[in-house]
Amino acid sequence: MAGFVAVLVGFTSSAVIVFEAARAAGATPAQTASWLWALGIGMAATSIGLSLRYRMPVLTAWSTPGAALLITSVAGVPLPQTIGALVVCGVLVFVVGATGWFERLMQQLPLPLASAMLAGVLLRFGLDAFASMATQLALVGGMFIVFLVLRVVVPRYAVVGAFAAGIAIAAAQGALGEVDLSVALTRPQLVLPQFSVAAIVGVALPLFVVTMASQNVPGVATLKAHGYAPPLSPVIASTGLATAALAPFGGFAFNLAAITAAICMGPEAHADPRRRYTAAVAAGVFYLLLGLFSAAVTALFAAFPRELVLAIAGLALLGTIGNGLLVALKDEPQRDAALITFLVTASGLTLWSMGSAFWGLVAGLLALAVRRLKP
Repeated sequence: MAGFVAVLVGFTSSAVIVFEAARAAGATPAQTASWLWALGIGMAATSIGLSLRYRMPVLTAWSTPGAALLITSVAGVPLPQTIGALVVCGVLVFVVGATGWFERLMQQLPLPLASAMLAGVLLRFGLDAFASMATQLALVGGMFIVFLVLRVVVPRYAVVGAFAAGIAIAAAQGALGEVDLSVALTRPQLVLPQFSVAAIVGVALPLFVVTMASQNVPGVATLKAHGYAPPLSPVIASTGLATAALAPFGGFAFNLAAITAAICMGPEAHADPRRRYTAAVAAGVFYLLLGLFSAAVTALFAAFPRELVLAIAGLALLGTIGNGLLVALKDEPQRDAALITFLVTASGLTLWSMGSAFWGLVAGLLALAVRRLKP
């Protein structure tokens, strides 16, 4: 269930950005479907493979900020050159991972700041869950009550029960959309890459920076905040290899997940932290189905009311937000830096295509450095 919720949240919250990125790149409808196929296959292969290899919930995702960047950066760039830039980006990620540069940098990340950044990233999901009551009080309120009751009676199935209650209430209200489940397999469309300096400078390098700073850094922070420490070099190298291999089919950028990964790392996924990797494996299976049957899965996810998705995401992440704040603020010498990290991250600040998670970490590290100047 945790794996399904992770895929549901990830897909419904950002799939439209991927579609728009494909359109901006000049992809045909068939090629756009191929993009979703490639992303599903890549996330499935890396999530399942890495989670089984290290027995940890290592969940990957497509780069949502990267997709948003593509919308503005690929204008006027021929599709084959865009694909070539995506291949170059994958090679760069592979090199940074394989050489160990990224892992050595992340080893210096303090745990309170990592936890504060995670809580800041997830805060909006908790807020949106309750804000959605303004438009769907019966639906979200009913899910919330079921969640509270089950948290006392059977805590492990609180999110499952809330989700089932949400579907039942939405169906009773007639709020579920019609689902046309086509069983046809998605056909991948190969676009041979072409390489140009302009596309590498204007597309590949910005996509590489955004993916590493805005996606992989929060992804590592999520793992660290939950007590998991897989070897980062092969993990990051794997995402780069997947990007380079699947870019000709539309797999524009793979990276460590943060928000969806947190759903697979909390106690709701499994009481035993050593068994939570099965949630990431399950998410990988759903990603595989997403890629193979992209049209049917898109229709299925589109049938859920937006408020239901917001509510289940917020409820599923409630414990993770609380634990992140607890770890972030319990160490008094680093409390100010952690609080600054949390607030900047939660603010949604974006500068130079870098998201608030990156700037929250920068602000927190700056505050920590200034404090250490005190004799």
